[in-house]
Amino acid sequence: MIEVNKIKIGGNNPLVLIAGPCVVENEEIAFSTAQGIKEITEELGMPFIYKSSYKKANRTSVASFAGLGDKEALDILAAVKEKYSLPILTDVHTEEECSFAASVADILQIPAFLCRQTELLLSAGKTGKAVNIKKGQFLAPEDMKHAAEKVKSTGNNRILFTERGTTFGYNNLVVDMRSLVIMRNLGYPVVMDATHSVQMPGAGGITGGAPEYIPYLAKAATAVGIDALFLEVHPDPAKALSDKASQLPLKNLKKLLVEVMKIDGFIKNA
Repeated sequence: MIEVNKIKIGGNNPLVLIAGPCVVENEEIAFSTAQGIKEITEELGMPFIYKSSYKKANRTSVASFAGLGDKEALDILAAVKEKYSLPILTDVHTEEECSFAASVADILQIPAFLCRQTELLLSAGKTGKAVNIKKGQFLAPEDMKHAAEKVKSTGNNRILFTERGTTFGYNNLVVDMRSLVIMRNLGYPVVMDATHSVQMPGAGGITGGAPEYIPYLAKAATAVGIDALFLEVHPDPAKALSDKASQLPLKNLKKLLVEVMKIDGFIKNA
């Protein structure tokens, strides 16, 4: 179990939501999404951590939107944090970014493609912030123990693992629900990313997706037993500047959360 701004993740604590737009697009989208999700989670009594990448360093095309600029995007995240009193999660891609992003973020996220980058993991660990390591699409779940050991070697035990699907090529991902059990048995809280898991990487030069399967993956993972649910949520995914094919519409969020909270309550009180 770890604690982030009084939110307990892991153990037998209630399911935590990690959600927000894929990338910081502008202040208006960031604020409206944070407010919308907060209103829903407060009504349902669900712990909520706001997620948005201040930059995207792994886009399919060189022409894809990668961010507003580091300082401007982090300033917007800082404003969200202050205005709505929310913990913040954002990605880091290099050692140099870690201390910069840690000035705002409460959780530093290691992207799946970078989960074996030793210096990045060490730098994230040294900030003392919680570190969410996304399981590489190419990695067996039991091998995540090596990534955790790198962060742990800095004296930082505030580690989470996130499942986001496994790739076998051919523009698709498969989620093996056994991975959630395997990673949780390594001793760290486990997160299910139900939005990136429906992506179709690189299909036609952009990352496609099948968002109709988001609720099924979210509910199935909750039934297996997870500590947090990760969802990229946008007011209008069709107009999103990143991952438009795999974000959950904000209007659909409440119904899904009601369902997963029922499942989570049943599993953890059984």
